[in-house]
Amino acid sequence: MLCTRLTNARFVTMDPDHPLAHDLGVWRGRIVGLDEAVTSLPARKVIDLQGATVLPGFVDAHVHLAWTGFKQNTPSIAGCTRVDEALALVEEAVARQGSPGAWVSIAGYDQRALGRHLTAAELDRVSHGRKVFMLHDSGHGCVVNSAVLELLPADLPHENGFLAEGAMGAARALRLPHSQADLAEAIGRAARGCLAEGVTTCAEAGIGGTLFGHSPVELGAYQLVREEGLLPLRVQLMVSADRLRTVAAHEADGIPRALDLGLRTGFGDDRLSVGALKIFTDGGMMARTAALSSPYEGLDHAGEVQDDPEVLADTIVDGHLAGWQLAVHAIGDRAADIALDALERAQRLRPRPGARHRIEHAGLIRPDQLPRFARLGVSAVVQPNFLRSFGDDYAAIMGEERAPWLYRGRAFLDHGIPLVGSSDRPVTDGSPLRAIQFMVERASGSGRVIGPDEGITVDEALHAYTVAGAFACHLEDSVGSLTPGKCADLVVLGDDPRRVGASRIGNIEVVATYVDGRDTGTSAS
Repeated sequence: MLCTRLTNARFVTMDPDHPLAHDLGVWRGRIVGLDEAVTSLPARKVIDLQGATVLPGFVDAHVHLAWTGFKQNTPSIAGCTRVDEALALVEEAVARQGSPGAWVSIAGYDQRALGRHLTAAELDRVSHGRKVFMLHDSGHGCVVNSAVLELLPADLPHENGFLAEGAMGAARALRLPHSQADLAEAIGRAARGCLAEGVTTCAEAGIGGTLFGHSPVELGAYQLVREEGLLPLRVQLMVSADRLRTVAAHEADGIPRALDLGLRTGFGDDRLSVGALKIFTDGGMMARTAALSSPYEGLDHAGEVQDDPEVLADTIVDGHLAGWQLAVHAIGDRAADIALDALERAQRLRPRPGARHRIEHAGLIRPDQLPRFARLGVSAVVQPNFLRSFGDDYAAIMGEERAPWLYRGRAFLDHGIPLVGSSDRPVTDGSPLRAIQFMVERASGSGRVIGPDEGITVDEALHAYTVAGAFACHLEDSVGSLTPGKCADLVVLGDDPRRVGASRIGNIEVVATYVDGRDTGTSAS
C-alpha cells in the first residue's frame, strides 16, 4: 500500500525517461512510481492536486541560512537613502540595548543607497558608548564605530570605520560566537523561508570560518536543529577552508592539510551532509572588493584578493589532495584566474575527474576563461537574482565591454559547463522562480537588459535549479528530478513556468512544498 498518491496534476519530472506524469506514488518518503505504475494501487491518502503543475523541489546550491535567520531579527537600515535617516535608526537600536558598553548589530547596510559610506565618527554621535557593528549587505565588509576600532590593532586597514574582508573578520572575532541554541533557531527560521519559495534542498556556503562563520561549533548547531525537528529541508554544509590544518599523515596519503579526523566531502546522509570545502579568493561587487583584471569603471582600483595568490592556490591544491570537493568563491575575473590555475595544478598532481569542483558566483568571466572551465569540468554556481536586483549598478561599474560577461548563462551551457542556480540569500532575493525569469529575460528590476546573448530557455533554467543543483552537490541519486527511487520532494505551482510568458514566471504562486512526500505547510502566498 502506498503512503500517498498525488493525482490529477501535471508533473514536470525533469527526467528525460518520463518527462511528464499525472500520478505519483509515495512510500516511506520516496517516489515509488508514476502514472500506471501507481494509479491502481491502494493508498492511505490520495491528494487531488486539481490540475496544478508540480516540479521537483528546487535546489538552492549556495545559501547562508544562519545569516539569513539572524538578519530577519536584526535592526535594519534597509531602504534608507539619507545618512541622517540611517543614523536615526541606529540610534533607536542603540536605545533598545540597555547595557552600556554592549554590542549593537545593524543589518541592511549598503553604501550605494546612501551615496557614500557611513563613518565611525558619525556612528560615534549616536552610539552612546555601545559598540556598533553594521554588516554590509554583501557580507564582505562592515562599518564600526570608534569603540570597536579601539579594540582592533592600530595597523588594521580601514576607511573611516569601514572594514573590508579580513579586517571585518578581525572585528567579528572580538565577539563571542552565537550559541548553538541561537544558531538553531535562526537556521530553522531561514529554512522555513526557503520552503515557502519551493526550495527543498540547499547548500550552506561556509560554516566555521572567520568571514561568514557564526561559530567554530556551527556543525553542532545543525545537528541540534535536526535533532529538535526544526530542519524541515535537506541541507548540505560547505566547510570553510579556515578549518584546514596541517596533519601528521602518512606520506603515501598525500594529504598535507585536513580537517580533524580526516573529515571530508560525503559524510552524512540525504538530510544533513558535509559537502564542499569553501575557499574565498576575492570579495564582492557590491562592496567593490571583487578582484578584477582591470579597474572598476570610475574607480582607481580593481578590487582585492583575500590573501597572497600563492597562499590561495596552495589552499585550493591542499583541499583537492585531501579529497574534498572544492567550492571556490571567485566573483571577479582575476579571482577566477587564480582559481582555475590552482584547480589545474591540483588535477595535474592528483587527477580526480569526478571531483565536481565548483566556482561559486563566477560573476565576471571573460570569453577566454570559458574553455578552461569546460576543460577542468568545473561547475558555475551563479546567482541570477544579483543582476535582477543590482544589475543596473553592476553593469555601470563593469562598463560597456564587460557588462555582457556578468553572471553568464548561454555561454556556460554552449561550452558544456554545468550551470547551477542559487541565491546567496540573504544578500538578495532568494526566489528560484524570479531567478529563472531573469535567466530567460536577462532584465534587471528596472527593465534594463544585461547581456541579452546570455539568455537561456525556461527548460534550461529549470534544469539549473533542479538536476544541475543536485549534481553539483553530489545528491543526484536523491533529489533533482521526480524519478522513482528518489526522495519525494516537490513543489506545487499555480501555473506552469514553461507555458506562461517569461515576464510572469517570477509571480507564479508556490501553492505547496513537499519534503519526503509530506506537505510542509508553507507557501509564498
